[in-house]
This record gives sequence, C-alpha cells and structure tokens, in this order.
Amino acid sequence: MEIKQQHDVELEKARHSMAHILAKAIMSLYPQTKLTIGPAIEDGFYYDIDLDHSITPEEYSAIEKKMKEILNKGENFERKVVSKEEALKLFAGNPFKTEIINELPAGEEVSLYYTGDDFFDLCRGPHVESARQLQNMGFKIHSVNGAYWRGSEKNKMLQRVYCYAFKTKKDLADYVTMIEEAKKRDNRKLGRELKLFMISPEGPGFPFYLPNGMTVRNLLIDYWREIHREAGYKEVMTPIMLNRHLWETSGHWDHYQKNMYTSTIDDETYAIKPMNCPGGVLVYKNEPHSYRDLPLRVGELGLVHRYEKSGELGGLLRVRCFTQDDAHIFMMPSQIKDEIKGVVDLIDKVYKIFNFDYHIELSTRPENSMGSDEDWELATTGLRDALDELGRDYVVNEGDGAFYGPKIDFHLTDTLGRTWQCGTIQLDFQLPQRFELEYIGEDGSKHRPIMIHRVVYGSLDRFMGLLIENFAGAFPLWLAPEQIRVLSLTERNNDYAHSIKEKLFDLGFRVEEDLRNEKIGYKIREAMSMKLPYLIIVGDEEEANGTISIRGRGFENKSGLNLSDFIERLKNEVKTKKI
Repeated sequence: MEIKQQHDVELEKARHSMAHILAKAIMSLYPQTKLTIGPAIEDGFYYDIDLDHSITPEEYSAIEKKMKEILNKGENFERKVVSKEEALKLFAGNPFKTEIINELPAGEEVSLYYTGDDFFDLCRGPHVESARQLQNMGFKIHSVNGAYWRGSEKNKMLQRVYCYAFKTKKDLADYVTMIEEAKKRDNRKLGRELKLFMISPEGPGFPFYLPNGMTVRNLLIDYWREIHREAGYKEVMTPIMLNRHLWETSGHWDHYQKNMYTSTIDDETYAIKPMNCPGGVLVYKNEPHSYRDLPLRVGELGLVHRYEKSGELGGLLRVRCFTQDDAHIFMMPSQIKDEIKGVVDLIDKVYKIFNFDYHIELSTRPENSMGSDEDWELATTGLRDALDELGRDYVVNEGDGAFYGPKIDFHLTDTLGRTWQCGTIQLDFQLPQRFELEYIGEDGSKHRPIMIHRVVYGSLDRFMGLLIENFAGAFPLWLAPEQIRVLSLTERNNDYAHSIKEKLFDLGFRVEEDLRNEKIGYKIREAMSMKLPYLIIVGDEEEANGTISIRGRGFENKSGLNLSDFIERLKNEVKTKKI
C-alpha cells in the first residue's frame, strides 16, 4: 500500500531557527563576521560565515554558551518585509547578502527575520514564534569546515559551522553515541585493520582488494550466482569501454556525460561505462527473439566507473569504480507485474539472509526525463500495482526517478539505525525504443519488448562496505575471511594443533594456525583483534583426551569438546548462513 513520506516539518523549522541563534551568537563574539546562509540539514543545521579568524574546537563551548544565553532570553522571531532598496541598505557591508538581494526581480519585497531588537537576517522562513520553544532542544557544534560560497571553487572560501540539533537533549545524546560508534565501525578503519582493502594515493576512489577482502567479495559473488541461477538468470559479461555513438543512442551522453571517463581510440571517442545497461541491450540485440524466449533474464557483475568529487569519497561506500550486480529483464507488457514481483521477492530473500530491515521508495518521473507521457504512466502504474499486490508499504518520491524510467529503491537499515539505498528496480520503455529492440509475437508480428534494470546488492563494493560497518568487522562464519584459528598452548602441542588445522582445511574451512612460542594470552588477543569467529586452543589436557577448547565471539568459552561435534556445528552455521 502507498504511504506518504513522513517529514518532520516542525523539527526542520526549529533547526532553521537555531541557525539564526548560532548566527547571532557568532556575531556577538566575532562582530567582524559576515554572514551568508544557514539552512537546516538532516541532523541539525549549519551556517556559512566569512571570518578572517579560524574558529577552532576550543572555541565551540564559548559559542554554545552564548547560544544558550540568547535562548534563555526567550526572544521572539519576527518577520518584517522591506523593499529591495531598503534591504540593500541594511546589508550594505555584506557582499554575500547583497549578491542574493540583487538577484531578486526588480520591485520584489524582501523578507527579514528579527531575533530580538539587535539581530536580523535575510530569510524567507518559516521560524518558530519564540526562542522559548527552542530552550529544551539538544544542540552541539561538532565541526567547522571550509566551504566555497555557493559551492563554486571560483568563489571565496568560507567557514561552515556545523551543529547537531534534536528535539531533546536525550535525542542528541543518543545521536552522538551512534556517531561515535559509527566511527569505530568506519569501513576505512576496519578495512585497514582487518586487511580487507586499501585505497592508494595513486588511485583515490579506486579500491584495491587485499586477500582477506577478496575472500569476502568472492563469497558474496558465489551467493549472488547461486540465487540468480535458481531464479532463472543467465550470466554475461560486456566490455568496459564502448564508443560515443552507443552512449548517445542510450541517452547517457546527454544526461550523464559529466560523470563519465572518456578516451580516444582510432580518432573516435570512447567512454568507460558508467552503467551496464547499454551493453546488456546489445547482448539482447545480438540474435532474434520470439515471445517464447520472454521473459529473458540476463545478469552481469559489471565493473563501472563514475566520476565522484574527491570530498564525497568514503572507503567502499562511495568510490569511483565499483561492480554492479546488474541484471536486465526483457519481457512483454503482460509480464511486467509478475517480473517486478519476482525481483521484489528475490531482493527480500537476500536481505533476510543478512538480517536487514528495509523500506521501499517509489520514485516517479523527473524533469529531465525522456519518453512519452503514456509510457511513463504505464511504467509507473506497473511498479505501483506490483507493490500493491504484494501488500508492501512504500514511500513515493515525486520526480526522483531515472531519466529513462520510474524506479523502486530499497533502503537498508543497519544496526546503528542508519539507512542505505542498495537495491533498485527500474522499468524502462525508452532504451528498447532507442535501440529498436524487437521480438516476434504470437501473432507473427514484430513487437517492442519492455526492459527492467535491477540490482540486489546495488554495488558489490558498497554492500561490502555496509557489511563491514554493520558487523563492525566481525563477519558471520560463512563470510569470515579466516573462520578458525588453531592455537597451541605450548610448543609440545604443535603437532596436535597442526593435525586439527589440517583436518579442518581438508573439509574446506578457512583455517590458520598459530604455533609460535608465545604466551597463549598474547596469541588469543592477537587473534581476537582480527575479529575471528572461533579460536581452537589445545594444550596437554586437550591432547591427552583428544578434545579441543574453543573461544567464540560473544564470550563463548568452552573446553572438553569433541572435534567432530564442533565440525558439525561449523557445517550447520555455514549451510544456514547464520548471522
């Protein structure tokens, strides 16, 4: 069933009002400041200021103290409307406000908001009525970063003062705790510590997968291939670079060129693919098809490259090259609903394996779209009807679809309550038309197929980064790069420890041994720092009795176990993909 997106308008209004309180506090402490803009954002607000003095973390508390003093006065927020000419006089010493005012049409009135009698700011609002309504809010300055005026590198560099702001002090405390935990789980930090991947200065945004990371990556790929084979998909691989004509035909050249890497080959422009879909279309077009072939489900683990600004990169979560677990389904109009339902069920199956909660969003036609109104209406209705028949709740994002079709997005919720957009289903009438795809119908005539673009992981790289953070690097047994490490208590137990390691290795487990002449506490701490699922510890007692002792995550500590029983437990955990 459709549900409308919930937006906390009152909290946004309060955050916007708090931005004015911050601005007033800064002007009080640093009178030479020139204010620019200060919007509300997802977790609070910020204000961009022009100030020769660089604000340091040691000054945050003084600014916060001044903000509290202002709040305690309980001053009202009062809106006043002035002429453009009067506004220019009021902000004559501020080139940033003057620029904004000058861009307004001639004769247009200008909205100001006063906080008390001694502070006013250029603002459309809305705001709360009084600072008294903000006194119980939890707020905290957390950083000051550089930001170019209006986001252009050609403009002056400003200071952007960021502040968390929530309805209550408890909400703020909970959020700060979550942020601190997120820092510990940062995929860049854990990727380095657990030897999963690296990012080199020679390739910012282009990840290198290390042996441990390749193990996890390949296990995710194996699982992907398993479930797609069961769901009737055939796998292909398409070239990483194709000529400009292809991208012009697909529409990407007009809509996505700024994010594409290009090169010249034999005096012709080529582009490294930012998407796999045009290649998938060429695979379909390679041979004739009839209605009996449809639906045709074609999957690809395709490496794509997209330009991202350096400031937006973040380990595996935001990269410049990544592998999409793409698939394209070619079908008849009568098959749309069932195929969409099948993809929704497939995505649901995968996310349940990883124990993820998620919500669904339906995004409709954007302004820069291509195609007819009729096609867009049919495509959007197809997605909506499939979700309704499945009884799935979803949020509607008006105007947020792809340029070639509407889409369904799946947003995962991790253990910290953060959401991540991963899976997507996009219904496309445009590429089959632009590439003149055909199939012979039951009536013997040529017809145009309809195309679904879909991913489950979204990006293999991003999904892996998400798993690193969600599990805090402690992967479940079936995904762990090293599943078990066998430790000898003394050197005289080395042969027994090695025999256990060999038996587990022969059974296909990823197992290592630590037979060094080191204290057992040291060896245990080192192994646990790698977040291994299980340690097997053997000494004289275990060797004499033919048993093992184990250390598991979650403070499990057992001795006198039979190795064969433990092996059965391991096999069951792997088979069921226990989390």
